[in-house]
Amino acid sequence: MTPELREKLLAGLRDGSIVPYLGPGVLADVRDTASGAAMPADSDSLIIAMNSGKPMAPKLMYEFPRAAMNVELKRGRSTVTRFLNRTYGETSWTRAAVHDWLKEIAPNYVIDINRDTQLQDSYAAVPHTLIVGIARIGGTDYRYKLYAWDGSSYAPVTTIDLSRPVLFKPMGTPRPEGVYIASDADYVDFITELMGGFSIPPEIKEMRQGKQYLLLGMRLNRDTERMVMADIIWSAAEPAGWVLISEPTSKERRYCKKIGLEIIEEDIFDFIGATVAG
Repeated sequence: MTPELREKLLAGLRDGSIVPYLGPGVLADVRDTASGAAMPADSDSLIIAMNSGKPMAPKLMYEFPRAAMNVELKRGRSTVTRFLNRTYGETSWTRAAVHDWLKEIAPNYVIDINRDTQLQDSYAAVPHTLIVGIARIGGTDYRYKLYAWDGSSYAPVTTIDLSRPVLFKPMGTPRPEGVYIASDADYVDFITELMGGFSIPPEIKEMRQGKQYLLLGMRLNRDTERMVMADIIWSAAEPAGWVLISEPTSKERRYCKKIGLEIIEEDIFDFIGATVAG
C-alpha cells in the first residue's frame, strides 16, 4: 500500500466518505481472559465451539449457517441462541487491536457482521443508534430492530438520528437482547428481505448513497457473506472501495473485480500497525 492510499483511507474513515465493514478477522487477537482461548469468530471456530470443541461432519463444516441449521433442527433454535449468548454476552474477552484503533478514528457509520459487543463497547461513552438484524420474527415486515444508546442503556426507537454514530450489526448481538442471524433459515429470510429492501432502514438507504467501503477482516470466498455484503453496500460509489486480503484466491480476485472492490494485499494488523498474539 502506498502512503498516499493509506492517508486517503484514513481520511475517508474520519470524514465518513469511507465506511468500515468489519469481518471475523478483526477479532483474530481476542482471547478469553480466563483461559486464553481465542474468540470463535470465523466459520470453522464457531462450528467447533458450538459442538463442544469438536469438528462436525464435513458437510456441516462447510459453513457456520449450515451447522447452526443442523443444531436448530435437532435441538431447537434456542440452543443456537444460548450458545451465541454464552459466547459473546457471558464470556470476558480481551480487547481487539482493530477495535481500539477504530475507536480513535470514531467513524460515524460502521458495519460489523460479527456478533460480539466490542464495537458497542467502543461507542459506550457516545450516544448512538444500534441497528440489529432479525429474521423469522412475526408482526413486522422489517428485518431489523433499532435502539438508541443514551450513554447508559439502550431503548427501542423507530427512527435514526443521523447526527449520532450508527452501528449496524446485521448478524446480531447479545446486547441489549440476544437476537441473531445464524442458521441457513435465518440467512434465507434476512437476505430475501435485504434484496427486497426491508432489512435496511430508510435513513441508511439514503445516507449510503455514493459511499465507499473498506472491508477489514473479510474473506470473500463464501457466497452467504458475499450476498449480505453486496446488498448492504448497494448504491456505493464507483469503485465501491477496498478490501484487505494478504493472500487473495483467484475466486476472490474475480469477485472483487466484478463488484468493484480493489484488493489491498496487506494484513489488517500490518495496516493498523499492530501485532497478533500467537
